[in-house]
Amino acid sequence: MDRTLATDLARLPDLLEATRRTAAGALAALDAGPVVPRPSASPPRGPEPLPPHGSGTDAALTAFAERWAPRLSASAGPRYLGFVTGGATPAALAGDWLTSVHDQNSNSALDGAGQDLERETVTWLRDLFGLSDAHTGTFVSGATMSNTTGLAIAREWLGERLGVSPSEDGAAALGPVRVLSGAPHSSIAKALSVLGLGRRSLVPVPTLPGREAVDPAALDRALADTPGPAVVVANAGTVNTVDFDDLRAVAALRERHTFWLHTDAAFGAFAALSPDHAHLAAGLDASDSVCVDLHKWLNVPYDSAVQFTRRQDLQARVFQNAAAYLGPLGERPDLVHLTPENSHRLRALAAWFTLRAYGREGHREIVERDIACAKALGAALEQDPAFRLLAPVRLNVVCFTLAEDPTPARLAALREAAQEEVFVTPTVYAGTPALRAAFSNWRTTQADVRRAAQALSTAAKGTA
Repeated sequence: MDRTLATDLARLPDLLEATRRTAAGALAALDAGPVVPRPSASPPRGPEPLPPHGSGTDAALTAFAERWAPRLSASAGPRYLGFVTGGATPAALAGDWLTSVHDQNSNSALDGAGQDLERETVTWLRDLFGLSDAHTGTFVSGATMSNTTGLAIAREWLGERLGVSPSEDGAAALGPVRVLSGAPHSSIAKALSVLGLGRRSLVPVPTLPGREAVDPAALDRALADTPGPAVVVANAGTVNTVDFDDLRAVAALRERHTFWLHTDAAFGAFAALSPDHAHLAAGLDASDSVCVDLHKWLNVPYDSAVQFTRRQDLQARVFQNAAAYLGPLGERPDLVHLTPENSHRLRALAAWFTLRAYGREGHREIVERDIACAKALGAALEQDPAFRLLAPVRLNVVCFTLAEDPTPARLAALREAAQEEVFVTPTVYAGTPALRAAFSNWRTTQADVRRAAQALSTAAKGTA
């Protein structure tokens, strides 16, 4: 064994303790340090060369602390409001560390404990989101992979209707395909490109006036104009304004039309945890496939999402992997037969830990506190003459812009001026350049809202 490696093995408990101290220090600094550090006056000039001889874990910890840690954003913290980024609850962090410790590739029944843990966790999540046991679920890396997997199953369903198998014969066997949606996430078009259906198969359907929710009557007409079976992508929580399609009205259209219903509920599914907002996700169970992203509002570390479907048989037909060293397909397929990945990190463990530690009520409290924080920031910005809201705060995202001359350049300057205190991301809503503040972190409180509102107000004055 390499001498340095052998030394680290002998000192492993001490090295883990040093790592724990480093991690604890980073977490303790989340509230006080900059959310996004300003660029260094003398940034690194490029990648350092790989050392011919290693110097051990202690030296690597020191080099990381000096070279990289000061440049990392506080994305695990309470005022990182860009994208829809959660953090990692204490239990999820413990689970993620143990995921690396046990280092399971939980894809095969030949070593089945990981699969059983994942199936238990999926059952808990299914219950959390109000899905029936007609849905089976599988962990994947994120919402993009969840949407891709769901649409791959939809592609096979289209073939079933037409008497072909795209997984065997290729996507061309389907002929032209139409995928209908009102305000789809960008990952939908990406998935269609990957699946060989093409971005041009995505047909935009008009939304309700002043909304991002699909117009059910317009969708009805678009389906009537669609020859043969189609795919409908419903949206439970749009990116800009967290608008929700009327999932029950969309599902009811299957009385007149034949289509696969895939619902992108990446973070909107968590509305089901709040009694005051559960109506937004009503009808989710009627979907044929569902995307939910867990490194958003479940507050588990990147990367983690889950994909649900009513047709696991079609899922296995798409992703089956034949090799002597893998488990059989069978009536209860091994996980290797259900996603694009042959290597499948035990992502479920972090989710299992946080669900086991805090239960439904603990995660309901996180969701409702974040919603209250979003509404409070929206109210503060409405009262500030420098800003205007572009949409009501329906759940956990505030979509806003400058009251006067909201150019991309001015908004970028504002973002950069405020980013040590609060991080928000740019967008365009109804043709207007805008900013988004998304609340999904378990640490965020009303005190953070006040700091964020003050920072944005100060930045607006400074960049006027």
